[in-house]
Amino acid sequence: MPPSSSRPVDNLDDDDYPAYTMGRAAEMLGATPAFLRSLGEHRLITPLRSEGGHRRYSRYQLRIAARARELVDQGTPIESACRIVILEDQLEEAQRINQQLRTQGS
Repeated sequence: MPPSSSRPVDNLDDDDYPAYTMGRAAEMLGATPAFLRSLGEHRLITPLRSEGGHRRYSRYQLRIAARARELVDQGTPIESACRIVILEDQLEEAQRINQQLRTQGS
């Protein structure tokens, strides 16, 4: 029997688990399903599909969508907002990796 500290990954703790339907995701963001579809069209987020073909979103994707919504609400065209969010996400990842490398080197 495995030790109790090695429990299986809990989907509720998984930032990438596609837990939210399109309707629920849109409601949480205060947006429309069309807005979420447009983010997919601009390749900002790609929701997973349920067995029935319905879009499902993760918490990580909702954070990305919320940032895009914030920019669009400020008057940024959706194409530009998507590009900005992609670049912000890439920068954050690069900074995280850089910090890891610095920590390993010391």
